[in-house]
This record gives sequence, structure tokens and C-alpha cells, in this order.
Amino acid sequence: MALTPAGDGGTRIHVVSDVHGNARDLARAGEGADALVCLGDLILFLDYADHSRGIFPDLFGAENAHRIVALRTERRFEEAREFGARLWAGVGEDRAAVIERAVRKQYAELFSAFPTPTYATYGNVDMPPLFREYAGPGVTVLDGERVEIGGRVFGFVGGGLRTPMRTPYEISDEEYAAKVAAVGEVDVLCTHIPPEVPELVYDTVARRFERGSRALLDAIRRTRPRYALFGHVHQPLVRRMRIGSTECVNVGHFAGTGRPFALRW
Repeated sequence: MALTPAGDGGTRIHVVSDVHGNARDLARAGEGADALVCLGDLILFLDYADHSRGIFPDLFGAENAHRIVALRTERRFEEAREFGARLWAGVGEDRAAVIERAVRKQYAELFSAFPTPTYATYGNVDMPPLFREYAGPGVTVLDGERVEIGGRVFGFVGGGLRTPMRTPYEISDEEYAAKVAAVGEVDVLCTHIPPEVPELVYDTVARRFERGSRALLDAIRRTRPRYALFGHVHQPLVRRMRIGSTECVNVGHFAGTGRPFALRW
């Protein structure tokens, strides 16, 4: 679907993150905009609000999903891994193949919901090798790269940093910093995770600090983009704040709100 901008003479970009399977609202997310930007986490592996939704409960049931959520919430990560391993041992098929098949099913629906043009990067629960396979002609996949949209330069850095959760696309601090450096000076810096600022990385519902990037924070202070846009933290203590001259914005938990963040100039 090609986007039809509002036609007021300016540029309007809609930004989403943490889609987590919400294909219905994603299909409408670009309405009235010149382009859609997606900051990753398309996959719904396990819905922490509704334990009956996602790849995990589809395979093992809501009761087991409730159990593993409880263990993770209590930060009993080793017990959660052992519990998950016992469940997977009973599947009788290669774990990676089962997950990839389920992810492909979700990606087929989600990528078909993207309008033209869409600019997308990965989240920490995504499977990056599949992005370019499912991206149609109107979808541009970027990671450690820049693109001009409406006369402004956007830089994209995908993925997350390593945590005890061990989600699929967690990378080392060094690898992440290299991608941030490759982007350089931009007008709008688009990432999945936030810069490492306590107010931006603390999740008020999960009651824990998520991983933010020190390299990203240093780059914002050094290069001073107009905006730094990100997601990852679903219920942050603070959704937006200024770091020097940069407006830092958590664009929201799209799976829950169904509403994009609008950037205008």
C-alpha cells in the first residue's frame, strides 16, 4: 500500500517500535504520513500481558507461559532456562527449525502490512537474516546505515545488547558501538534500544533496568542530532527528555497502543 500524505506542504513521518505481532494496527500506522519508520521487535514470542498469545504459548500452552513469565519477572533466569529446556526436549523436532517456521509465519503477515515507503531496522527479538527476504520493493532495511527522508538524514542502528534474557539479536557492546560510529552525524538517530540514561531504561511495570547503550549516549552528546528515537522499554519512567540539544523520544509500545509517533517538519 502506497502512503498518501496529508498534503499540508510539510513532511510527516510516523515511527513505530515493539510491534510484537500487531499486524492489524501496523497496516494503518502510515496513514497521513510520507513514510513509516519501524524500529524493530516485530515478533511476538511471548506476551507478558496476555500469556495466551505468542509463539511460546502456541507451542506449550498458557499455563507454561505463565510459569516462565513468573520466573523471568522474579529474575530467576537460570531456572527459567532450565524450565524452557525441559519443555523443548519434549518437542521432538529441532528447536531452531520450529522457531524459524513460526517467525516466518509472523513476518509474512507483518511485512505485507508495511506501507510504501517503510524504513525498518531490527529489534533484539527479531531474526535479522529474514528481514531482507520478506522486505518488499517499498521496504528498506537499514542497520548501521543512513538514508535521506524528506530532506533530513536518518541513521539506523538495530538490535540490543546482551542480557540474561538471551533474546535472539543481542550483540556485544563493541559490535553495537561500531554500528553507532558507522552512522556518524545525522539529523534523526533511530535505534531499537535507548541511550544509557536511568530514566529512559527503567521499566516501571517490570521494575527493572533494561539495557541501554553508553556508545549511543556518547554519540548523541558528540554529534547532537535533532532527534534520537527508540523503543524497547515498554513502560519507561520517562518517555522523552533532552540530552543537550537532542530530543530523545521513546516512540511507544506499538503492540499495546496501536498508535505511531508522528515526527513533523
